[in-house]
Amino acid sequence: MKLTISNLTKTYPNGVQALKNVSLTIRHGLFGLLGPNGAGKSSLMRIIATLQQADSGSISLDNLDVLKNKTAVRQLLGYLPQDFGVYPKISALHMLDHIARLKGLGNAAERKEQIEALLVQVNLYQDRKKYLGTFSGGMKQRFGIAQALIGNPKLLIVDEPTAGLDPMERNRFYNLLSLLGENIIVILSTHIVEDVSTLCSSFAIIKEGKIIYAGSPEEAIAGMRGRVYSKVISVGDLRRYESALNVVSTQLKNGKLHIRVVQDQEPGREFVTAAPGLEDVYFSQITKPISNV
Repeated sequence: MKLTISNLTKTYPNGVQALKNVSLTIRHGLFGLLGPNGAGKSSLMRIIATLQQADSGSISLDNLDVLKNKTAVRQLLGYLPQDFGVYPKISALHMLDHIARLKGLGNAAERKEQIEALLVQVNLYQDRKKYLGTFSGGMKQRFGIAQALIGNPKLLIVDEPTAGLDPMERNRFYNLLSLLGENIIVILSTHIVEDVSTLCSSFAIIKEGKIIYAGSPEEAIAGMRGRVYSKVISVGDLRRYESALNVVSTQLKNGKLHIRVVQDQEPGREFVTAAPGLEDVYFSQITKPISNV
């Protein structure tokens, strides 16, 4: 299965242009959409999920026109938005049963079997009879994945899924998404670089509504080898270094400021070559002026 996005644009009534000729090809597996808040990630996700209209452009899921055949797309879709509400006085079991009915699972035995399997998969079976209002943030996220997976979707969209999760919950979520990505298209929209580097075989970076990079994490990191340098400086010297060099990130450790610089030639004395990571790729891309991308 393949999702093809071509020249997609979206401008809101207040004049904000959220998407500017976005084109992407996404195949089965985990695909990361990485970008700062306000970059256009959620707008793109909502349009793919048939919840919002595009101004122009096209999206196809294999031979299915996503923008014109919304009902057919929704039968193949699972969607976990960034913010979703729950009915606090309903148990997880009853809510999933209700959602399954809405998705057309009419056979009671099949519905029960699928719901129980999903509850086991997201590690909520022991909590299935508890009210959703008593769930922690991590439990609600896992419930959200369970409801998105009802009906065995071919396309799963998750928008900022790990925001607010503790490290243990995040690791559990990583494992679940990795398992799902073996058989279907999973689009992970996030501003957390670690999510993409841990999970995704391909990704894109979006800034101010434009796709400014697309490829695999391995290729992106390989392209940075020999171009990343680090140095410990005093805090008071930061502005001077930023004005002279391409400083992509800074980190204060034990009272000392560590800077990372990306450029083709060694930036000067006392800089050392650093092993690149996906964060270096991300920061070097989003710090470029958009007109130069």
